[in-house]
Amino acid sequence: MDLSAITKHSALHAKPSGLLLQYGTAGFRMKAEHLDHIMFRMGLLAVLRSKQTKSTIGVMVTASHNPEEDNGVKLVDPLGEMLAPSWEEHATYLANAEEEDMQRVLIDISEKEAVDLQQDAFVVIGRDTRPSSEKFSQSVIDGVTVLGGQVHDYGLLTTPQLHYMVCCRNTSGQYGMATIEGYYQKLSRAFVELTKQASCSGDEYRSLKVDCANGIGALKLKEMEHYFSQGLSVQLCNDGTKGKLNHLCGADFVKSHQKPPQGMEIKFNERCCSFDGDADRIVYYYCDADGHFHLMDGDKIATLISSFLKELLLEVGENLNVGVVQTAYANGSSTRYLEEVMKVPVYCTKTGVKHLHHKAQEFDIGVYFEANGHGTALFSKAVEDKINQLARELEDKKGKAAKILRNIIDLFNQAAGDAIADMLVIEAILALKNLTIQQWDALYTDLPNRQLKVKVADRKVISTTDAERQAVTPPGLQEAINDLVKKYRLSRAFVRPSGTEDVIRVYAEADSQ
Repeated sequence: MDLSAITKHSALHAKPSGLLLQYGTAGFRMKAEHLDHIMFRMGLLAVLRSKQTKSTIGVMVTASHNPEEDNGVKLVDPLGEMLAPSWEEHATYLANAEEEDMQRVLIDISEKEAVDLQQDAFVVIGRDTRPSSEKFSQSVIDGVTVLGGQVHDYGLLTTPQLHYMVCCRNTSGQYGMATIEGYYQKLSRAFVELTKQASCSGDEYRSLKVDCANGIGALKLKEMEHYFSQGLSVQLCNDGTKGKLNHLCGADFVKSHQKPPQGMEIKFNERCCSFDGDADRIVYYYCDADGHFHLMDGDKIATLISSFLKELLLEVGENLNVGVVQTAYANGSSTRYLEEVMKVPVYCTKTGVKHLHHKAQEFDIGVYFEANGHGTALFSKAVEDKINQLARELEDKKGKAAKILRNIIDLFNQAAGDAIADMLVIEAILALKNLTIQQWDALYTDLPNRQLKVKVADRKVISTTDAERQAVTPPGLQEAINDLVKKYRLSRAFVRPSGTEDVIRVYAEADSQ
């Protein structure tokens, strides 16, 4: 470790004095002008993590659904998963070190994690379409190279595509080819195979309007479209040619405002969906004959996917352990439908994809979605092997169900949610079950709900337990909520501190608006 070179380069990416940041579920995220030193330092950290795991590590430059003037960065671990919690702490420690302490902190982390500094390191980088992202990628590269790491810059990618690249590189290509064509081919092949199995009705040529939030999803979907065009025609809106990233559009806007994005004309019963800025969230929606807006958020998506998987498993005759993981924001109707109608066990975790991902890994098949549309399905290695074997050996109805399952496994990226993969899975399921978007919507009716945030001086005065559904402090708060909730049918409410900003988030639902 050439400490003098690190000191010299670090001075070119100097930390603003007094700035303290925390590595959270979304990595680091804030106004772009404060982030240059963070990018450089995450390049350094990625090299240490790569040396320690003897694997390729990913660095993604994005602020997801945040406004265009923000940016952020997160590290991707060897199998395409999020950074290990102990390394989140190292990231925070390194990010907040003063310039004169940088050398000591790097040595500290290396010693604590027993990093062999002679080990080779390889880091791959991706970025979204923000004006600041290209410059920040360069700062990451600067950090990687000064510590002697090798780097491959993929340039513009969706966040899930970078997760895919990392996983491919660390599984010697078993998971797929670590190229953008490899990603397109893997997903499209599975999707086209699935739609071939659908019994064609009058609506065999399926079309979908996609709001790309003026983000990276538009570029990648345009490149990918011809790979799957025989099964689905997509019409892109908010494709970045004129609007601002995430401004009055995208999954987050549609979910929180419960209305269509700007820049999209919706005809009666047209099937539509929205991605967020880095294409790792998706929500569906349509307008009925009276012009009423209907949203299919992460809860409805999880319900559609888990019900379909359960039906396939019955056909295959495999009794597997399937679980659905939600957060406190999941609509009560979805939980009741899954547990009482579909007989699928549902578990609740703290907000943040890493918590859901971790819980979902406990099942043979774990389906998890946050209500905001961020989610996926995880299949254990044993399940994958079993399904592959059945798909090869059986030629009957069971074999057909096993082949469908195998293609669905291929579609679900290892990443913690991929809007493009989720879109293709949803479209395939609707085609295979011959369901309209209205029939999907009618599986259950959401309870009326409200969600808002309140700015506070210090969010830490509120602490919670029971997957954030119960307030522990300040005293008396939970009792007051309980007294209010008692007055209404099917009602519940909770408050929780935001993980990223000084606001308190408030959620309530009941049987009437």
